[in-house]
Amino acid sequence: MGRKPPIKHWSHSSLVAFLRNPLAWYKRYVEEVYDTPTSPASVVGRAGHLALENFYRGDSKEAATAKGLAYLRNIADFELDFGKLKSRKAKKEKRAAMEREYAQAVSFYLARPPRHKILGVEVKGVVEVEGLALPLKAVSDLVVASRAESGAVDIVDHKFVTAFSKGGSAKTLFVLQALFNYYTVGKLFEKPVRRFIVYECKKTRNADGSAQLKRYVLDYQTLERDFVVFRRLIEDATAEISRRRIWLPNPSDMFEGDHSFDIYRLGLIEEMKE
Repeated sequence: MGRKPPIKHWSHSSLVAFLRNPLAWYKRYVEEVYDTPTSPASVVGRAGHLALENFYRGDSKEAATAKGLAYLRNIADFELDFGKLKSRKAKKEKRAAMEREYAQAVSFYLARPPRHKILGVEVKGVVEVEGLALPLKAVSDLVVASRAESGAVDIVDHKFVTAFSKGGSAKTLFVLQALFNYYTVGKLFEKPVRRFIVYECKKTRNADGSAQLKRYVLDYQTLERDFVVFRRLIEDATAEISRRRIWLPNPSDMFEGDHSFDIYRLGLIEEMKE
């Protein structure tokens, strides 16, 4: 018989983290210990999101870009994973490269920003879903009036990438995120939710002069089977975290493999439980 789940809700990031590396997930989402350094690419992406959030809230392109840059500059060195870069000079050069990458990426997007009838910016929600033991949480970059169905809404998500996704709109991570956002936006806006639109902005300039922005569209009306699989995955993941278990590391995890193995090797997870 399962015990009470150790978390209050599922989110796209927490579910993916659990599937990738349960021990690292436990530390972050159960014990709420956030001391793992962030990759430079993630910080650039967050800065870009902040710039677009302020732009769609009404700031000028220049003001929005400045706010994202200020966020990037306020991240301390100890919060960044510099990898093999150890010297002060190397870290300083990396930070300068991050600023250049950020400025270029945001300028690519804001050169011709997609136009929408904005209904909500940075929409956050935690909602109960009938049949699921845990609520679902999601953050939607934009909620906009749908052009595919009158009276419905679309959800817009922005991603800053080094290369466009090969899987396109069928990419599993896109589908998972789309379904989390579907339930939260549907409850918060009480309107039909028709599409999940992803804009990928490539951070480096295309040598052939092709567009820096790529658009992917997921129509919820075509995701019937995915809804079924999604609910089953949430139910199975909830059952898994609710049972008595030993939390094991995943050393092959390219993001947190070494860190999770260190936790396991040192027995820190037992200290956390006590």
